Amino acid sequence: MKQISSRFSMAVHALSLIAVAPNECTGDFIASSVNTNPVIIRRIMSKLKQARLIEVRPGVGGASLLKDPADITLLDVYRALEVAQDGELFNFHKHPNPNCPVGSMIERTLRAELIEAQTAMEQRLNRVTIQQMMDQVHVPE
Repeated sequence: MKQISSRFSMAVHALSLIAVAPNECTGDFIASSVNTNPVIIRRIMSKLKQARLIEVRPGVGGASLLKDPADITLLDVYRALEVAQDGELFNFHKHPNPNCPVGSMIERTLRAELIEAQTAMEQRLNRVTIQQMMDQVHVPE
């Protein structure tokens, strides 16, 4: 089973880190915390910037949030990273056999269930903010 890309959890990690240490948050600093390649972080940061969730300072570098952490939901992050292809989290296999009783109706039957599941997930992501995530992490002063 294919999972949602780890870019989502990396983006939440990055946003939380930017919220608590904005002056230190270069791509390399975030990559070190996430424990991944800085190129991956730069791609994620680019998506977050396009979504107007962060700004990135040229030259010396660093990033800061454009919204209060309490105003950035996990759904905002999910959408910024374009996790769902064409807005649909679930894809269907191509060309089931139309002469088969199951093949002829499976997509129509399953689609409503999958749309409902995606809607429930998005509603849940919309109820959780970056601030709430940060509140669960102890950050030394």
